[in-house]
Amino acid sequence: MTAATYQEITDKNGRVYRVGESDRDIMGRPRWTMVVLPWVAMMAISSSEYAFTSAEDTLSAAHGWHGAHIFWLLAVWVFFQAAVAFPAGKMRESGRLSARSAMLLGALGTVLGYLALAYAPSVFWAYLGFGLFGGGGAGFVYATCINMVGKWYPERKGGKTGFVNGGFAYGSVPFIFIFTNYLDLGNYGAILPAAGLFLAGAVAVSGLFFRDPPKNWWPAHVDPLKVPDDPRVRRALAKNPPAVRQFTPREAVRTGMLPLMWICLLCTAGVNIFGISAQVPFGKEMGFAGGIVALAMSLKAVINGAGRGVIGWISDRYGRRQTLLLVCVVLGLAQIAVYLSGSIGSMPLFLLASMVSGFGGGAIFPLFAALTADYFGENNNASNYGLVYSSKLVSGIVGAGLGKLVIDGWGYGAAFSLAAGTSLLAAGLALFLRQPGRKPGGMRHGLAETELVARPATG
Repeated sequence: MTAATYQEITDKNGRVYRVGESDRDIMGRPRWTMVVLPWVAMMAISSSEYAFTSAEDTLSAAHGWHGAHIFWLLAVWVFFQAAVAFPAGKMRESGRLSARSAMLLGALGTVLGYLALAYAPSVFWAYLGFGLFGGGGAGFVYATCINMVGKWYPERKGGKTGFVNGGFAYGSVPFIFIFTNYLDLGNYGAILPAAGLFLAGAVAVSGLFFRDPPKNWWPAHVDPLKVPDDPRVRRALAKNPPAVRQFTPREAVRTGMLPLMWICLLCTAGVNIFGISAQVPFGKEMGFAGGIVALAMSLKAVINGAGRGVIGWISDRYGRRQTLLLVCVVLGLAQIAVYLSGSIGSMPLFLLASMVSGFGGGAIFPLFAALTADYFGENNNASNYGLVYSSKLVSGIVGAGLGKLVIDGWGYGAAFSLAAGTSLLAAGLALFLRQPGRKPGGMRHGLAETELVARPATG
């Protein structure tokens, strides 16, 4: 690494940009490594959420757990995964918790979660080990990885955030097949701990190379006060201009936009989690073979993950809010399609509907992650997105736990219809999203209207 001189530029809105340092100046390697490493770690934690229900039959038989415990274990895991986001963000931004430490905590939680599933003497210990420690550990990893990418790519964060976020889904595919086809009463005590150790190792090794850029950092080759030469950057900033300033969590809440985003994510994440938890038992009840159900869940996970990268790229081109509206509608209609295709016993339509549902369910997360940084800035994004993501505290309970109650009481038809309506409600609410502080017409050449206020020589 070489010492580089940097300057701090302040625009007319008071936003500060730290320019002059390249990624190699800061950490001695290109910034794309801070896309690949978080992506690997996100793949490693994904199986706990997306592959867990594939082990339902074996876990229930091995431990004597009632089937409802599988739904509630997933709900508790999701609860603590989301609960960690805001406090982890605050500790990260205050300097009390480094990125590497957060990732090591995540690795520890990952292995404890799998050990609890294999050896828990009672369901209480499964809730403690898998739900609390496993979910909390995944929360440290998720919050650290997603916010890391936005810091290193502040000028074009949609596609990169979506790519990293996608690992949280399709990384589970090998384990969906393993848990469905090979996990049984004779080997679960070996397979589950081995999986936990392997995945925890991937998280830990990736995390050792994590590093944050300085606050307010902006890539040296992109002048924040001029129209970029790169057409990709120019288009992305035109459709998604940078936040007018860096908002603290309290300020972000006061704008009214963060609470609205919280409600929208609550609705859509609940629908996504409902689909993850309900699709396997629904497919089996409709008479599909276990292999077909596993294939449907695998396709759902693949499209869920791949769709996150694609939707991030689309949102860079056409705008984050407009893309969010489309995704909410697609997610809602897909719930009806899953139910109808299963009801008539059409395997091709069931697989197709599962893929569409996976696309919609996955796309919402990178959109909200990028949208939070677009609206409130990157400096406090770990805390701000932590607040938005905390809606998953409720959505996990609603989607997995209460979703099971609706299924038991009123049947799958009512549950899928309710999920569809909830997603369409989120689309209606998203119409009211607006970037705080941005005046109508306050754009010039596709960028935020800015002027040079100060260029103090520093560094």
